[in-house]
Amino acid sequence: MLTSLHIALAALRRNKARTTLTVIGVVIGIGAVIAVMSAGQGIEGLVLAQVETFGTDVIDIEIKVPTASKTSSENAMGIATGIEITTLTLDDEAALRKLSNVKNSYAGVMGQQLVSYGGQNKQVYLMGVSPSFIEIDKTKVAEGRFFTADEDASLANVAVIGPKVREKIFGESDFLDQLLKIGHQKFRVIGLLESRGATFGFDMDDMIYVPIQTLQKKVMGIDHVTMIIAQVYDNSIADQTADEITQVLRQRHEITDPDKDDFHATPMAEALEILGSVFWAITLLLIAVAGISLVVGGVGIMNIMYVSVLERTYEIGLRKAIGAKSSAILTQFLWEAILITLLGAVLGIVFGIALAWLVAVIATSQNFAWRFVVMPSSLLLASGVATAIGLTFGVFPARAAAKMDPVTALRYNR
Repeated sequence: MLTSLHIALAALRRNKARTTLTVIGVVIGIGAVIAVMSAGQGIEGLVLAQVETFGTDVIDIEIKVPTASKTSSENAMGIATGIEITTLTLDDEAALRKLSNVKNSYAGVMGQQLVSYGGQNKQVYLMGVSPSFIEIDKTKVAEGRFFTADEDASLANVAVIGPKVREKIFGESDFLDQLLKIGHQKFRVIGLLESRGATFGFDMDDMIYVPIQTLQKKVMGIDHVTMIIAQVYDNSIADQTADEITQVLRQRHEITDPDKDDFHATPMAEALEILGSVFWAITLLLIAVAGISLVVGGVGIMNIMYVSVLERTYEIGLRKAIGAKSSAILTQFLWEAILITLLGAVLGIVFGIALAWLVAVIATSQNFAWRFVVMPSSLLLASGVATAIGLTFGVFPARAAAKMDPVTALRYNR
């Protein structure tokens, strides 16, 4: 065994360039698997953290295209391309507040308007929400205050801005009590929210929050909302409460066929579970794609080993002629494949961790709440698969060398 290992090491040293190229193939394969699994964990943590900013003790009620599943691409594309569902209203929110397990709630609708101040014109997203938004959502007021129920009921022109809106419009100057022109009306700035970052593609720091009824009636000219968030007392029966919400809204919307619901009610725990399943499926897909590079590395090992066997045909014949057994020849070439794979695995782990760390640094620099995570299972998986591939692809040329007839092998090089 030690003799075969020594011969294998000597052979690899003699062909440094070839060995290096083969090792690089394994390094890239293992590094890609580790980096992909780390990125999958980072993205999952990022999205789940964004979801949790809405609170984990809430039920999300949103509009839905009738006949489409709430998680279907048909529903997502329908809403995104402008299918308007106008049946969800503030009266629905008031009705849901009467349910025994509903502690609090707020409604929301989003719009976009031209905002003017000091000669500047900016296109900004407006978020109309109930005053109870600040009691349920994890967002906090950094300066000033949030608007009140009286201001919402009286259609007051007041606004609370995000940090990026302040930066783009006011810079370092005072912003409280300043007047912004939103559309054709002036709004008084009464507060500034703390930084929250992006959530599902929307930069929450680049929004202006106004009373929902003001936005509905004085800016957008509508009566409907696009979502209602219901906070529950007992999160353990959130599923049951979601069913009660569904029944109430079906009755209010006069829906008799559940397949034609124009809304969906999803407990946050269910949403987190769905997202977890989706990200696991995506991670598996990415691992499979990254795993292709491992297979390519294995093919590289096999090709290099076949070349090595061909070049050393005379050596193999000579060793067998002086008494070397086929098992010794097989072991020698297997050791070469194993050593290449092990070296590639060690360097690949280092490369994969470094790549995952670099991705995390770049994501963090872009203000994403990205976690640098390298799971031990990813190291074991990548190393185990690489070893298996190295052995699998290395055994074929090793067997070919072991089966050589010594007389034929000696004649080959003469």
